[in-house]
Amino acid sequence: MNTKRLNTKIIRTLVKKEMLDVLRDKKTVLMMLVVPLVLYPLIYIGVMQVMAFISSNMETQNYKIVVEAQDEGALLSKLAEAKTQNKQNTQKEATEKEATEKEADDAPSYEITIVDAASISDYETALNEEEIDAYISGQMQEGKMQYDVYYLSSETNSAYAADLVMDILDELREDMTRQKLTDEGMNVQAILEPISYEKQDTASSEQSLGSIMGSILPFMLVVSLLIGTMYPAIDTTAGERERGTLETILTLPVTNRQLILSKFITVAAIGVVSALLNILSMGAIAVYMYKLMDLQTEVAALDLAKFVPAILVCVLAVFAFSLFISAITMCVTSFAKSYKEANNYITPLMLVVMFVGYVGFIPNLELTQTMAMVPVANICLLIKNIMVFKIDYGAIAVVLLSNVAYAIVAILFLSKIYDSEAILFSDGKAGLQLFERRENLKKGGVPTVSDVWFVVALTLLLVLYAGSILQVRFGLAGVLGTQMIILLVPLFMVVYTKRDIRQTYGFRGTGAVGYLGAVLLIAGLFLINIVISTGLMKLLPDSVENVETTFSGILGGNALTALIVIAAAPAVCEELLFRGVILHSLKAKYRVSTAIIITAALFGVFHMSLVKFIPTGLLGLALCIVVWWTDSIYPAMLMHFINNAVSVAVMYYPEQVGKILPVLNKNTLSVVDVFCLCAAGAILMGIGGALLRKVKTYAQPHAKCEKPYA
Repeated sequence: MNTKRLNTKIIRTLVKKEMLDVLRDKKTVLMMLVVPLVLYPLIYIGVMQVMAFISSNMETQNYKIVVEAQDEGALLSKLAEAKTQNKQNTQKEATEKEATEKEADDAPSYEITIVDAASISDYETALNEEEIDAYISGQMQEGKMQYDVYYLSSETNSAYAADLVMDILDELREDMTRQKLTDEGMNVQAILEPISYEKQDTASSEQSLGSIMGSILPFMLVVSLLIGTMYPAIDTTAGERERGTLETILTLPVTNRQLILSKFITVAAIGVVSALLNILSMGAIAVYMYKLMDLQTEVAALDLAKFVPAILVCVLAVFAFSLFISAITMCVTSFAKSYKEANNYITPLMLVVMFVGYVGFIPNLELTQTMAMVPVANICLLIKNIMVFKIDYGAIAVVLLSNVAYAIVAILFLSKIYDSEAILFSDGKAGLQLFERRENLKKGGVPTVSDVWFVVALTLLLVLYAGSILQVRFGLAGVLGTQMIILLVPLFMVVYTKRDIRQTYGFRGTGAVGYLGAVLLIAGLFLINIVISTGLMKLLPDSVENVETTFSGILGGNALTALIVIAAAPAVCEELLFRGVILHSLKAKYRVSTAIIITAALFGVFHMSLVKFIPTGLLGLALCIVVWWTDSIYPAMLMHFINNAVSVAVMYYPEQVGKILPVLNKNTLSVVDVFCLCAAGAILMGIGGALLRKVKTYAQPHAKCEKPYA
């Protein structure tokens, strides 16, 4: 393929071509223009009309009530009084609105009809046949009346009538209490209301409005951007493959990067336009709502200038998320050979994104340093915080940069797809084999990179959401459940696609020298990571606090249980995923160095903490190298276990461990401490690396990873 540098003129021409092609698609135009500008207002008007009809119908309903009580006179009087009072209140409201006399007479009000109890032989049958709406029985018990209200919850009128009766009984109880106290010559007010209280909302009008918008706006933006980018992404990838125009484009004197970048710009631009149109539509509906509710005065009193920073951040968030979601949808749809197939691929993505978008509605969920790196959720929480004027520039930067970074990674992955001939001639067997019929798959080899990316994304989502719930609710048992997710989801993929388990996971033995080298290597790396972690703790104190809070809620039980759950389980489950499935599948397609770096980076990101990213990434790098040198996953499992076991020991036996490594008790390291730790760590890592290199030198030649079946 042509490898010329990026040319802005060529890219502009390609963008114009892609934009014209996309806009010719009626589905894209429909979702971009018709939905926000026509459908939303129609839906809103329809909902308002339905609600108004229901409300009017409920208010004008005649409720048939049976009263059978030993002292029914007071209750009957109260029911009649409630009916009269309701009519008076309704007329008063109509008068306040300067309605005509006729409008006041026609104002909605409920009617109460007292049905003779003698005419009802069986109240249950009468309720089921809707002859009555509620049945009240009452008898004297221990000097007081005990009323039971029977109703049918499956019938709306009956349920509403029961609520009405309960309100009337509350009023009757209060009236009778006041009367008895008055008869006894007591101070009714002092006895029944010894204190007075009321809520005083200190939030400004801008904060109150922002709180409402902060819950609704993120979800609407996420959904609108997803819908806005979905059809253009399908058209520019699977659509061109189905039409047979992709072959022609690839023969033109343009590079793959220019082609991909032009498609990406087109999809992202349409997504942004669609999102902005949705915002305008929602804004217009909100203005109409305020006018309908006579709230113009409140709106005029708002200091709209306070929302300018929030709006600017929201715009940046829209652009950043548009880049991310455009790249993701293009990656997903690139594997499809037709519109129909692309829609099948995009549906799970849509469900996941919409599910995650609901985080804006979850109370007390804050935008932490960890959550700032979680796709989709970070955008929703950012907008939620910004709308109530919680501005954290560090979190804003992390959210925006992480979305851009994820987009870049997705685009690089997409360029790899277009660099190969598989984009034209693949029949899908080298792609997502999980979507193929199992009987059509051949045995052997390692999983395809496409299958691995899909499984990694699915596993990450399950860990983030299902795993988080399990850990918060069940503590260590929840952590073990999370590790089972990490183990079983990839294992299902490996088994379903008939991959070679031994080759995929690296189940090969190694000698004692290899294990000794692994132990020395992890010991040295642990000392160096102490220096790195201490420095990061000073730079990112909030992240440290979040990590400590998380662990404090998880830890419990004895040290042995924690050792099994926190050390042994990750040493097996996480290693089988990262140094097994991911590393070996990447090695089969890319250079070893590329596979190691990607796997190590994923391992760091997987732990979702800024303060842990670098130490964990370095650990992942060392583990990958050990697996490469030894052709075995077992030394890596041992290293992982030792690393986590030391952490468990520090958490459960801090004093004992502090005596062995006093440096762990220090919040700040001196220059001498740093030098000694780094020197000792380098020596141990050097010896361990030498032993592992010796294992590599004298071991059998590496069996080259079998390519995935294509």
